[in-house]
Amino acid sequence: MQKRIVALDKDLCKAKKCGYSCMKVCPKNRSGDECIKINEETAFPVFSEQVCIGCGLCIHACDRAGFKAITIVNLPRELQELPVHRFGPNDFTLYRLPIPVVDEVVGLVGPNGVGKTTALKILSGELKPNLGEFGKKIFVSELAKTFRGTELQAYFEKLNKDIKVSYKPQRVDQIPAVFKGKVSKLLEKTDERKILNEVFKSIDLEEVMDKKINEISGGELQKVAVVACLAKEADVYYIDEPTSFLDVFQRLSVAKAIRHFCKGKSALVVDHDLATLDFLADRIHIFYGTPGAYGIVSKPYGVRVGINTFLEGYIKEDNVRIRSEPITFFTSIADRKTSPQILVSFENIVKKFDKFNLKINKGDVRNKEVLAVMGANALGKTTFAKILAGEVAQDEGYVDKQIKISYKPQYIKTDFAGTVRGLLSTVADTSSETYKAEVIRPLGMERLLEKSVEDLSGGELQRVAVALCLSQHADLYLLDEPSAFLDVEQRLAVAKMINKIVEVKEKSALVVDHDLLLLSQIGSRSMLFTGVSGKEGKASEMNVRDAFNSFLKEVNVTFRKDPQTGRPRANKLDSQLDKEQKEAGKYFYV
Repeated sequence: MQKRIVALDKDLCKAKKCGYSCMKVCPKNRSGDECIKINEETAFPVFSEQVCIGCGLCIHACDRAGFKAITIVNLPRELQELPVHRFGPNDFTLYRLPIPVVDEVVGLVGPNGVGKTTALKILSGELKPNLGEFGKKIFVSELAKTFRGTELQAYFEKLNKDIKVSYKPQRVDQIPAVFKGKVSKLLEKTDERKILNEVFKSIDLEEVMDKKINEISGGELQKVAVVACLAKEADVYYIDEPTSFLDVFQRLSVAKAIRHFCKGKSALVVDHDLATLDFLADRIHIFYGTPGAYGIVSKPYGVRVGINTFLEGYIKEDNVRIRSEPITFFTSIADRKTSPQILVSFENIVKKFDKFNLKINKGDVRNKEVLAVMGANALGKTTFAKILAGEVAQDEGYVDKQIKISYKPQYIKTDFAGTVRGLLSTVADTSSETYKAEVIRPLGMERLLEKSVEDLSGGELQRVAVALCLSQHADLYLLDEPSAFLDVEQRLAVAKMINKIVEVKEKSALVVDHDLLLLSQIGSRSMLFTGVSGKEGKASEMNVRDAFNSFLKEVNVTFRKDPQTGRPRANKLDSQLDKEQKEAGKYFYV
C-alpha cells in the first residue's frame, strides 16, 4: 500500500524561477534514482511517491525560495484501502466515502480542502472516480465491487438506474454566470410553489421570483439553490454548504426544510456551522487529512459524538490525531469582564433610506472589549458598522468617533495587483517573527503569502481581509461577517485571535456575524438587532447571555452546554430538552 503522498500546489510552484531547487537537493536524484523529474508539457516537477523517502529536503528548498509549494505527508498506517479518486500525479487524493442513510440527514464536517465537495460529486454521479488510476474510466459496476460488503455496494449498483439524486452546489455565487434569466424561469421545471408555501413562508422568497438572477443577493441565491434542489423528486439529496450568506433565522428555516422534504429519503449535508449541524443532522462523518493533499472519511458517528470527536482531534478507530490539541471553548460568559472606560459612544442614531429606517439606542464600545453584534439580515447591522467607520453619515443622533477605525466590510473586493505578502506589507512587517506568530500562523496563511490576491478563493480572501483589518493601527476594529467561507477551525481561530489582540494590545473590536458558535466565544456584551427585515431595524446593547436568550427566543431554538467540550449545542426541535428550556425561559444555557 502507498506510504506517503506528495502534493504540489501548481499555483505556488515557480520551478523555473528557482531553477528546480527541489531536484538539486533530492538525495535520491543525486544518487541516480529518478525521484523528481520535469514534466515536459507543463514544466512542473513530478514526484515519484514510490521512490520518495520523505526526507523533506525538497520542502525546505522550496520554502527557502519563498514558494512553499510542496507537501509531503505520511499516510496513517491503519489506512489499508486504495484511494477512491485522485485528480492527477502529485494532486489531491480522497480515501473512502460517506454513506447515505434512508430517512436520515448525514452531516459532513471537516476543514476546507479535504474532499467534502469531491465526495458529494462522486456520490451524485457528477464526478467519475478513478480509484487512483489516472486516466482510467471506472464504471459504476466496478465501484460496486470496490465497496463489496458495505452499504455503498447496493448504492452504486442502483445509481443511474433506480436511484435519483438532486445536488445543490457549493458556489451559489457562480449561478449568475451560467443562468441569465429570472428566478421564476430557473425554477419553472420544479414544484417550487409547494416548497414556498409549506416551508419558506418566513423567508418570503416570493419577492424575488420576478427578479433576474444577477440582481438578487447572495442569501437570496442560496435560498433559490436550496429550493431548486429540494423541489426535485429524488431518493438522495446532496446539499453543499446551504447556510452561506444566510442569517440565523434563514439557516434554521433551511434546516427545517431539509428535514421536512427529505423525510423518507436520504440527505448528505456539508456545513461549517456546528449549531446548524446539531439541529439538522442525525449522524456525522468527519473528513480529515492535509488540505490540498489528501482527505480521509471517518466512520459515521452520532451527531454529538461526531462533532465532539472532531473537536477533540483524535479519531480512535483510525488511531490518528488530526489536530495537535483539542478545540476548547469559553464555558462561562459570566467570567468575562467589561471595562468601565468608554472608547466610543453613540446615542439615538437614526438613518433613513427610501424603504428602510434604522434606529440605534444609546450605547458605547468599551476599551479592551469585543462587542458581539447579532440579528437577522437586512436590519441595519452593516449600516451601523459603516456609520461608526465614517463611511455613512447618520441623519439624527450623535456618534463620538474621534478614534481611528479599521474596517473589514461584509463583501470583500480588492483590485490589488500583487501577492498576499505585498498587500499585507502595506500595513505590516510580514517578515517580523512577532507578526507571523500573532497573525500569519493563527490564520494558517503561510502558504498564501506568495499567491496572487486575484487568484484567492473565497475562504482565502476572507482570511487575508481579516488579517489586513487586524494588522492596521487602530483603536477599534470593525469586522463584518468574518466567518463567511471559513471552516470551523478557521472561525474559532479568528475568534481567539480577535480576543487576544483586544486583550494584549488593549484595543476594542465590534464583530457582526451569523455564526452563533463564533459569537458565543467573543465579547462580554452584545448588540441585538430586531425589527422587520428590509423595512425597519432597531438595536440595543445588553450582556451576551441576555442577547442570546432574547434572540433565540425569537428564532424559537434552544441551546444547551455540551458537558464534554463546553460548546453551545442546538437542541433538536421539540425534543425533551427543547421543551424544558422553553418552559423555563432559558433559551441559551451557556
